Amino acid sequence: MKDTDIARRGLVLLGCGKMGSAMLEGWLNRGLPNASVWVLDPQPSDWLQSSGVHLNDGLPDDPAVVLIAVKPQMMGDALPGLQALGNGATLFVSVAAGIPIATYERLLGSDTPVIRAMPNTPAAVGRGITAIIGNARTDAKQMDQAELLLSAVGEVVRLDDEAQMDAVTGVSGSGPAYVFHMIECLAAAGEAEGLAPDLALQLARATVAGAGALAMAGEDPGQLRKNVTSPGGTTQAGLEVLMDEENGLPPLMRATVRAAAARSKALADG
Repeated sequence: MKDTDIARRGLVLLGCGKMGSAMLEGWLNRGLPNASVWVLDPQPSDWLQSSGVHLNDGLPDDPAVVLIAVKPQMMGDALPGLQALGNGATLFVSVAAGIPIATYERLLGSDTPVIRAMPNTPAAVGRGITAIIGNARTDAKQMDQAELLLSAVGEVVRLDDEAQMDAVTGVSGSGPAYVFHMIECLAAAGEAEGLAPDLALQLARATVAGAGALAMAGEDPGQLRKNVTSPGGTTQAGLEVLMDEENGLPPLMRATVRAAAARSKALADG
């Protein structure tokens, strides 16, 4: 990882569960020295204990970055120990869902550089996407640092306004669960048409994964859909049900994302 500031001053990872572990593994694989990382975690995994990083040890005086990866409900217990690093040059990056930047500014000090990030669970296999937004104290170099760190587990996009984070949560944050449920439904529909359960699930998993890989190749998804659809064929017959503007997927997906975004906003508002 080519960031001499992080390597020299150090990086503190607060919480090392699934998301934290995925990021840490990505950083180490990209060349961040083990000795430049301090991890605070009350229940470290065997892998973490053998990773060579500083574990539950004294922290550096002026780390470049503190990345917060604890569950939101644990924030009240975890953050007070880091208050001494607030209002300084240390950048705080949070991947904790639903906690607005204003909360960190209140707990750490209004002059603290803070970046709020929303990753998603495919980060665990290096295929995530993370949206980031910084506060007024965050400079261009710190935004680049955050993007470098979070790119270890997938793509990174920058938002124009923190208010967009609720919609991001509804689309990409919660979105993997929608896709997993689609796999369940597609497999169940195959069973209903006479397929064995294991075969139906195998077909559904591979179909969604393969279609996703095609979509990531860059061609417009609408065009990809048309490429599969022959006039009067089987795909068209299925799509006529799925694309119905009153009872099909379009209104259902709008309602789904709207509900998740509204819940995200309610959680942030307390």
